[in-house]
Amino acid sequence: MKLKFPLIAAFVAVLSLTACGGGGGDDSPGGNTSVSSPATLTKTDNTVGTGAEAVSGKTVNLTYTLWLYDASKSDHKGTQMESGPYSFKLGTNAVIPGFEQGVTGMKVGGKRTVEVPSSLGYGVAGSPPKIPGNSGLVFEIVLNSVQ
Repeated sequence: MKLKFPLIAAFVAVLSLTACGGGGGDDSPGGNTSVSSPATLTKTDNTVGTGAEAVSGKTVNLTYTLWLYDASKSDHKGTQMESGPYSFKLGTNAVIPGFEQGVTGMKVGGKRTVEVPSSLGYGVAGSPPKIPGNSGLVFEIVLNSVQ
């Protein structure tokens, strides 16, 4: 019974994505307006860390790279948007939900790829001018320390 809501939400998300596509030209100056998003949050540990664990209430120091999600690419990494070091306190809603959920549970020294659906990212509004509405995101995260 607990799976009923997530299954319905995933089904609605898939239906809404199929209703979005096709028919129009590219009206943006110099860019592709194709938008795609994974159906669910996906975390893949490329390297499992051995240090302290990232848990709610702790400050994490990490390095990340962000790409727009692109379903046509084998690694789903579309246009690279930004990268760099970043620190924040888990459990304070300081970042988008998908990024916080993606970092939680990592251990220092770990490297993780996180695919974030639009609903756990910037949603319908996006984050203009860089991130279009309804865009999925792909993060590569290296956890450097937990305090």
